[in-house]
Amino acid sequence: MEQFDGKDILEIMREDLQRALKKPRHERRWAMAIDMKQCIGCHACTTGCMSENLTPPEIHYRPVKEEETGEYPNTGLKFIPRPCMQCDAPTCTPVCPVTATYKRDDGLVVIDYKKCIGCRYCIVACPYGARSADAGHYFTGDFHKNTYEVENSGEYGKTFRRKSHWHSPIGNARKCHFCIHRVEKGELTRCTTTCLGHATFFGDINDPKALITRLISRPNVIRYKEELGTKPMVYYIV
Repeated sequence: MEQFDGKDILEIMREDLQRALKKPRHERRWAMAIDMKQCIGCHACTTGCMSENLTPPEIHYRPVKEEETGEYPNTGLKFIPRPCMQCDAPTCTPVCPVTATYKRDDGLVVIDYKKCIGCRYCIVACPYGARSADAGHYFTGDFHKNTYEVENSGEYGKTFRRKSHWHSPIGNARKCHFCIHRVEKGELTRCTTTCLGHATFFGDINDPKALITRLISRPNVIRYKEELGTKPMVYYIV
């Protein structure tokens, strides 16, 4: 789906984003939709996310799960991208003993690295496996001091350099945050722009004219583990 109504979908979403940013923050509600039929399992979204947020080994904000379908010899693969669900009723926030993880007035669930004590309660509480702990590992081992791995990733629009075991975000819980540092500058999430199959959609569902609002209103849309009552803000088009 490279075009929608005869227009490039990325341009449509950028226009939607600019319109959303003109509103007060509390009037926005960010959400994501993923077209399962368009996802080709290229993992470009995973790689783009790692590059954007400079995530260390074992931490993936946007993994793509693979599930085998059918029976031999007629089998196939189904790909399931899994970002943070940005739940409207999150299970991770009430268990945090220091309110380091909380929901903003635009509905985005975020982590305050300076408050986080690394207790990992939120990791256990998340039913989607969307949270990880930064254990201070580096791809480049002992040579990390001279690499990009200690540079500021710009997450949450702040400065976080991975210097040592007692320096945030090392020791903290980490997760997808819908690239809010990009979004609030008028840029789409990195996974949206790097998706080769044009399967990822992002926008403000409080805007009835937005592309994502029109897409999630269709009958072939589901939400992962919706029966848990978490009200996830990631929608899957099946």
